[in-house]
Amino acid sequence: LQLHLEGFRMDSEVQIELLAGQRKAIKQAIKDEEHRPHPDDLVLHDLKRQKLALKDQIHDIETHH
Repeated sequence: LQLHLEGFRMDSEVQIELLAGQRKAIKQAIKDEEHRPHPDDLVLHDLKRQKLALKDQIHDIETHH
């Protein structure tokens, strides 16, 4: 993932911070869903997929920069 603003490539550290913040929010959403009386397995699956995708993006940035 490369974020651009009028030709400016965002610093890798900033990208990682933004992705890590999104991942933290998803982790909380997973906890919230798991603690509902009747957790929705489809919602949990989707959230976990999103969390893993963010982890992969962070790893890619860390290893390629």
